[in-house]
Amino acid sequence: MATVRPLRAVAATVPKPVPTSEPAKRSSTQAALRSVPQPKKRAEPPAKAVPGITLDGGWDKKLSRGLVTPDATIDLHGHTLHSAHDLLDGALARSIARGDRVILLVTGKPPRPESERPHARGAIRAAIGDWLGGSRHAGSIAAVRGAHPRHGGQGALYIVLRRPRG
Repeated sequence: MATVRPLRAVAATVPKPVPTSEPAKRSSTQAALRSVPQPKKRAEPPAKAVPGITLDGGWDKKLSRGLVTPDATIDLHGHTLHSAHDLLDGALARSIARGDRVILLVTGKPPRPESERPHARGAIRAAIGDWLGGSRHAGSIAAVRGAHPRHGGQGALYIVLRRPRG
């Protein structure tokens, strides 16, 4: 430890606030403090559907390469928002009861940007994160990831369930 030196010394100089009772001077002191450059904060990782719960690198690698075979598939094509929510809730309950680990949720691909006609599609896909985060099964969901092209790509999601506590 005696030979270890810091890479570089960083000296932070912050002006001391001047105690005064006049509001005009106080605002100029606060403006001077705001002009001092603040240290940059680290970028936060992208938010998951279920915050605070993540997968290890092995799971993420298998999912991104399409090496995981889903235990169940839920297809929401042709459903309204209400019927899709009910179908998703019931299917999650059945999968958790069976002890499934990976569910393939097919929502349908978003419309292409070069499409000419206006689309009202994508409402189910947009609501999935809220549904899963606020569902009664949220504690059983370990992660939600985009599907590999062999399982539907942009039109599908993997829902990884937590291992059942025995």
